[in-house]
Amino acid sequence: MKKNFFTPSLLSFALAATFSVGVHAADIKLGVAEALSGGAAQYGISIRNGFQLAADEINASGGVNGDKLQLVIEDEQGKKEEAINVFKKLIFQDKVLMVFGPTLSNSAQAADPIAQAAKVVAFGTSNTADGITSIGEFVFRNSVTEADVLPETIKIAVKKSGIKKVAVMFGNDDVFTKSGYDNFKKALEDLKIPVTTTETFAKGDVDFKAQLTKIKAGNPDAIVLSALLAEGAPIMVQARQLGLTVPFIGGNGMNSVKVFDLAKDKADGLYVGSPWSSSNASAENTKFIKAYTDKYKAAPDQFAAQAYDAMYITAQTLKKIKLSGDLNADRLALQGALPAAKWTGATGAFQFRRATDRAGKPAGYDAQQTPIISVTKGGQFVIEK
Repeated sequence: MKKNFFTPSLLSFALAATFSVGVHAADIKLGVAEALSGGAAQYGISIRNGFQLAADEINASGGVNGDKLQLVIEDEQGKKEEAINVFKKLIFQDKVLMVFGPTLSNSAQAADPIAQAAKVVAFGTSNTADGITSIGEFVFRNSVTEADVLPETIKIAVKKSGIKKVAVMFGNDDVFTKSGYDNFKKALEDLKIPVTTTETFAKGDVDFKAQLTKIKAGNPDAIVLSALLAEGAPIMVQARQLGLTVPFIGGNGMNSVKVFDLAKDKADGLYVGSPWSSSNASAENTKFIKAYTDKYKAAPDQFAAQAYDAMYITAQTLKKIKLSGDLNADRLALQGALPAAKWTGATGAFQFRRATDRAGKPAGYDAQQTPIISVTKGGQFVIEK
């Protein structure tokens, strides 16, 4: 009969070691809710890639105080209902520490209240519509709002292209594109730039010739466009086909290298603003662009850069707090520490600023960053000053 060399104390030690390894393998679970399919996937896939690249780099460098970051990634399809379902799954079933996303402002308006009610940080990296952070103090974003960016974009476009009057087009069935229109309208009024005509469209539209024909009749010097790429790129193509060669002034939804894939040579003459530019030669941005291109064999965009920086902002914050293993306590600790975060990354120097709700009371946290204004020329974004 063989002797059992595992005494009770040795057996307990072995089980404890096995359990310890199992727990360590899970480490710090962070939820990622992005549109990986559907019309918004052109943003969501870049965002996921930016998160994964940063998490891989952080883990390779020792993680967060020795613990590894584990991303729990879900496809919210760019739909409000799916975003709500995904937030519930990540928060209550997967028990993540926090949630990044969702991709679109429309979805954030629907899903962020789930996180707010559960006292879990929702960190948006691509939501720029007004009112997102007014949902509550657990809602953060490092995507600079349209209200901060659009006035600067218009000013530079006017200066560089001698614009005296503009036409406006916007999607009237989306929180983001409607918010963009509201901010464009205010900026144009502040700058006393007359609007020749205002035209609308809806998600899924493919023929914009009727609106563009009316715009052409007004002979504007530029077209101000608040759109997502799915509609914005075809609008640019059809405008050029109708002989409208004037510049476009776009919002956050148009600021992606995907515009060159979708609009080809018709993409030239588009002004956009963002804290990130592929032409920014800072050491941090150069490192990010090389790492992203090496890993994914494609050029990054603003959305990948903002996700990449958001992961580092979160990791640096996590290094400063002691996670107790009590999930609710750890969620509260992260929310308490995140507002003080400062980081200089691919998108430049970053810090949060406190937002207010509709009653003027303190709410969530917006990005405090300076936008870079670029124009598309020959298949690339070129910084304008």
